Amino acid sequence: MAADFAAARLNMVESQVRTNDVTDVRLHDAMRAIPREGLIPAERSFQAYADTAVEYAPDRYLLRPREVSKLLQALKPQAGERALAIAAPYAAAVLEALGLTVDRLDGDDLTAVSGSNYDLIIVEGAVTRAPESWLAALVLGGRLGVIEREGPTGKAALYLRAEDGVGRRTLFDAMAPVLKGFEPQAGFAF
Repeated sequence: MAADFAAARLNMVESQVRTNDVTDVRLHDAMRAIPREGLIPAERSFQAYADTAVEYAPDRYLLRPREVSKLLQALKPQAGERALAIAAPYAAAVLEALGLTVDRLDGDDLTAVSGSNYDLIIVEGAVTRAPESWLAALVLGGRLGVIEREGPTGKAALYLRAEDGVGRRTLFDAMAPVLKGFEPQAGFAF
């Protein structure tokens, strides 16, 4: 069975990552080595390398390989940086393989960031809008990668803390389940 997963990891990188303009060879190498199947319940391990979000805990999902790799590449992780992985066990493992120090936040309150001074924050799940607590945890030059979604399709966004505030750039369309507690709020309409 392990050989099947090794082949599936290689196929994932070749068919879902590299074909989607993810050119960072360090990401390829890390994604070929990290066993995604070990991060999800055994009964779902067959889904580990599929082109789908895979539930690893109730209402928590690993992003599709395409989306997590594109988000990671946009964040430009560098060895020695400090990262926060929010509901993001796979991204955390990839960042650790790249030499980053990674704190994990995967409890009931995902806005309760206990630290600050993060060079990089990544979220494996969609939110309506990045909460201020995440942006406040970034150092000068710090980056946040998150999928923001109000309708059927989300947009991956990159936030960057600069001296004059925090800027936002849309990266690509993304399909990711919305994290519990971050659902769009119904508004008034005529």
